Amino acid sequence: MLLQLQLLVQPLPQAWMTYIGSVVISVNPYRSLPIYSPEKVEDYRNRNFYELSPHIFALSDEAYRSLRDQDKDQCILITGESGAGKTEASKLVMSYVAAVCGKGAEVNQVKEQLLQSNPVLEAFGNAKTVRNDNSSRFGKYMDIEFDFKGDPLGGVISNYLLEKSRVVKQPRGERNFHVFYQLLSGASEELLNKLKLERDFSRYNYLSLDSAKVNGVDDAANFRTVRNAMQIVGFMDHETESVLEVVAAVLKLGNIEFKPESRVNGLDESKIKDKNELKEICELTGIDQSVLERAFSFRTVEAKQEKVSTTLNVAQAYYARDALAKNLYSRLFSWLVNRINESIKAQTKVRKVMGVLDIYGFEIFEDNSFEQFIINYCNEKLQQIFIELTLKEEQEEYIREDIEWTHIDYFNNAIICDLIENNTNGILAMLDEECLRPGTVTDETFLEKLNQVCATHQHFESRMSKCSRFLNDTSLPHSCFRIQHYAGKVLYQVEGFVDKNNDLLYRDLSQAMWKAGHSLIKSLFPEGNPAKINLKRPPTAGSQFKASVATLMKNLQTKNPNYIRCIKPNDKKAAHIFNEALVCHQVRYLGLLENVRVRRAGYAFRQAYGPCLERYKMLCKQTWPHWKGPARSGVEVLFSELEIPVEEYSFGRSKIFIRNPRTLFKLEDLRKQRLEDLATLIQKIYRGWKCRTHFLLLKKSQIVIAAWYRRYAQQKRYQKIKSSALVIQSYIRGWKARKILRELKHQKRCREAATTIAAYWHGTQVRREYRKFFRANAGKKIYEFTLQRIVQKYFLEMKNKMPSLSPIDKNWPSRPYLFLDSTHKELKRIFHLWRCKKYRDQFTDQQKLIYEEKLEASELFKDKKALYPSSVGQPFQGAYLEINKNPKYKKLKDAIEEKIIIAEVVNKINRANGKSTSRIFLLTNNNLLLADQKSGQIKSEVPLVDVTKVSMSSQNDGFFAIHLKEGSEAASKGDFLFSSDHLIEMATKLYRTTLSQTKQKLNIEISDEFLVQFRQDKVCVKFIQGNQKNGSVPMCKRKNNRLLEVAVP
Repeated sequence: MLLQLQLLVQPLPQAWMTYIGSVVISVNPYRSLPIYSPEKVEDYRNRNFYELSPHIFALSDEAYRSLRDQDKDQCILITGESGAGKTEASKLVMSYVAAVCGKGAEVNQVKEQLLQSNPVLEAFGNAKTVRNDNSSRFGKYMDIEFDFKGDPLGGVISNYLLEKSRVVKQPRGERNFHVFYQLLSGASEELLNKLKLERDFSRYNYLSLDSAKVNGVDDAANFRTVRNAMQIVGFMDHETESVLEVVAAVLKLGNIEFKPESRVNGLDESKIKDKNELKEICELTGIDQSVLERAFSFRTVEAKQEKVSTTLNVAQAYYARDALAKNLYSRLFSWLVNRINESIKAQTKVRKVMGVLDIYGFEIFEDNSFEQFIINYCNEKLQQIFIELTLKEEQEEYIREDIEWTHIDYFNNAIICDLIENNTNGILAMLDEECLRPGTVTDETFLEKLNQVCATHQHFESRMSKCSRFLNDTSLPHSCFRIQHYAGKVLYQVEGFVDKNNDLLYRDLSQAMWKAGHSLIKSLFPEGNPAKINLKRPPTAGSQFKASVATLMKNLQTKNPNYIRCIKPNDKKAAHIFNEALVCHQVRYLGLLENVRVRRAGYAFRQAYGPCLERYKMLCKQTWPHWKGPARSGVEVLFSELEIPVEEYSFGRSKIFIRNPRTLFKLEDLRKQRLEDLATLIQKIYRGWKCRTHFLLLKKSQIVIAAWYRRYAQQKRYQKIKSSALVIQSYIRGWKARKILRELKHQKRCREAATTIAAYWHGTQVRREYRKFFRANAGKKIYEFTLQRIVQKYFLEMKNKMPSLSPIDKNWPSRPYLFLDSTHKELKRIFHLWRCKKYRDQFTDQQKLIYEEKLEASELFKDKKALYPSSVGQPFQGAYLEINKNPKYKKLKDAIEEKIIIAEVVNKINRANGKSTSRIFLLTNNNLLLADQKSGQIKSEVPLVDVTKVSMSSQNDGFFAIHLKEGSEAASKGDFLFSSDHLIEMATKLYRTTLSQTKQKLNIEISDEFLVQFRQDKVCVKFIQGNQKNGSVPMCKRKNNRLLEVAVP
């Protein structure tokens, strides 16, 4: 096996992969190979697994066809050390599935979004390490969802434990996450200025400088690729901008430095050295500078109803800064994953799922901390599931099925998993217990607890454990412990375990982030909302990861597994170098040797009797189409009929086992050929049925067409005979009619000739008699003729001399003859009436109403009231206040349900002193109302039936009095005396409305002196001429108890 793996990395190999059963062994060549082209995809498409040379495409095709044709959910587990090529293998799997599944606009869009999610997650979750230039620093599991046809509908991505400590500190020779370098290298100057960044890497404390540039990596081009990928996945422009602003804020957080400052109580307090960086961060995030500055200097601890605020020293301030940067970046990454899931989630019902697991490989560094411990724990669980499904489960199945089998030993790493995850005395459980324990908790106390509980465990070593007391291993420091993993021994530095497991972020910083004006940052810190303060301690990082891994393992066990085991040939990341010791170590701890032995001794394929018979029953006449006996008997008959060698298969209790894959391929080829034959038979029968059906339909159609044609032919023949008969009839009738016409014409001519002769004869007789009387009647006849000609000439001249159609045009042609005087006057009267009617017909109903009111006003006030001539040219508007539109009078409008005829402001004359008060005068169909001008409140309401008379002077003033019926409720305070600029209009509308409602004419009294009833007294209102101080405005003044004098200019 080692020889075969060594050949894979030699120059120009045909492939760099091999098989162990259905497990693909992939060796990282550290160079590009021409074996992933579209032509290669077509070569492996719909091919049997072992038909071509080993390839990831073969495994991908097998998994996809099993999912599509057999409705089995699949998962592809890609495992190996860091730098073994797991990420590239996952990309190849996804690209192959995208290439071979269905086509279409929607399907292509889903495939493109699934593929383009990789560059985004790699930029934010991958980094250069000493072993890998593109190392995944998080675990990714993607479920690709398909419909019943095998076309992708969407996907769901789960991420596991981003190595967020890398944000603030990187080991020597490694880089921070790719996105920081891509942003500074590829962003335009305008974008950098907007983000308040500079292109120089050395300006940022969070970026390591010794390996900022990576050979063969173009960060600027990768940045453009990431921006394009985010757009394809579905990120809006403002979302991309928000993400880059958060990245910039994280970079600038590393530049904040603190200095100590002594307080009065002798304690040191941290202060920010240069506040320019803080100011720029606050401008990017929309946080109040004073709030964030205080959060870096003070910590508030809340217990029940008490709050205690303590100052932070410089070390604590730096810890708070780094914790904020790590949390901010980690939560941004989780938000990115959720946002991608929103874009790629399936919009319709999902039928099948294919999972692709690309998770960090086993890591052994010089300094291994909490992150490496968690990563290696995850790899232990993946190794355990591999052992369960490929080594343990397979051998146990042979025993259950009574298949002759010799047990093959293998290493079961369940004991290591139990050491780490045991709920009682596992390392993670003790770490959580130590973090939650009251009192002083340090990394040293955690190590002491490990030494007490795990000292006797054979896979745990420390200075105090029993396993190391007899080793005399001086290389084991005091502050470390060692675990013997399935991949080898790993020495873990206990420093930082407690802090990283707690993963605490001071509440002051969470609340400061929640107050940010930046919507994305605010959404990342919901616990900062003061209304949702939770005093419960959040779960530790270890317990969260343990639960996530348990969920992942449960998910993987529900799917059919497919394995890609990645091998790293050397630690130099160089092509054509094969480190035999390194490869042997990987082959040994991955359990590949045991896997080879199990596969060589075992069977390549097994299937329950029922599904096997259902799949291959068409290959035997005895089992096709239905087998009525037991399924095992049917399979025995089937294999006997096919003459398959007995050594190629074995019968178990419930399954049949096939040793050689070629036997399975033969069955599949026979089934494929038989299905083609059956399809041909079905096509033949269908075509025969279709042709018979078509013939019968043609026959039926021919009969129908013939019947309709015969009907049509007879109808045409009948129409032709009918038209011929009609022509003959018309000719005969025409000949008869012409004959009768000739006879009638002859008779008519005879009658006319006789009549003419008689007329001439009678005329001769009359002339003889008339000559006797002609001289006596000649004068009268001449007179009548002359008169007739004169009248005719008169009317013709009148036609040409007619005046205009304007009713006010008083022109009329002169009279030509005296005897036509009465006729001339009558014509003038008739013409005037006619043109007046024509003029009136042009009016609308509203104009007619206006002119009727004007006419009514003329009859009431013309030559009686001196104010009337000035009102003739003014149109009567009625609603001067526009109550319906003015919100000031909304309350008044709501109180009146009737139609408003007049709405005008009048001056109500005070009975006591003659002074005026502004009131709103409202006239409706049934009532007269007075309202306050400011508040709109109704003061008085008078029914029109209680109004008896309106009095006014004959002079040029606007005073008028409304007299009320004695004894009525409205007359309790007496009559009303008003002054208005629209007196003529108001009096006219009041007169017409009263007449319409009461059928009685309202008395309009025009006099310079009239009596007004004020309560119990009658007051005389007298109008006099006089000069006024106010110019042309009439003045009212109370002379005595009985006289009210109005001076009119």
